[in-house]
Amino acid sequence: MQTRDALMLAKQRELDLVEIAPTAQPPVCRIMNLGKFLYQQSKKAQQARRKQKIVQVKEVKFRPKIDEHDYLFKRKHIERFIGEGHKVKAVIMFRGREMAHPEIGKRILERVIEELKEIVDVERPPRQEGNNMIAILSAKK
Repeated sequence: MQTRDALMLAKQRELDLVEIAPTAQPPVCRIMNLGKFLYQQSKKAQQARRKQKIVQVKEVKFRPKIDEHDYLFKRKHIERFIGEGHKVKAVIMFRGREMAHPEIGKRILERVIEELKEIVDVERPPRQEGNNMIAILSAKK
């Protein structure tokens, strides 16, 4: 259909002529109420945003000389965060002479992973990054 004929038809029906596929040969157009269409699109996008789940990365910091009670307390935090559907970044912070013994930090992170293996997947295994050793944990599928 010619463009001017399509425009006349759209005006007669009090609707808009909307170009759907401009790259097609010939271009594809549709006669519709553009305002209503845009409103429906925004409502669909709003519904999709409402249903989406935002996953945060929670950070739990340990030290190489952590006491048993403090360790258990922080492990409980990790369990709670995983239960809420968040990812957890477990960090061992080293200072000064502690940097000479990264195996202590690795042992702590491996203990956390071992004790929580029923509820967590290891997204990134323990790895040294500067003064910190980091492991990222997520909920099991």
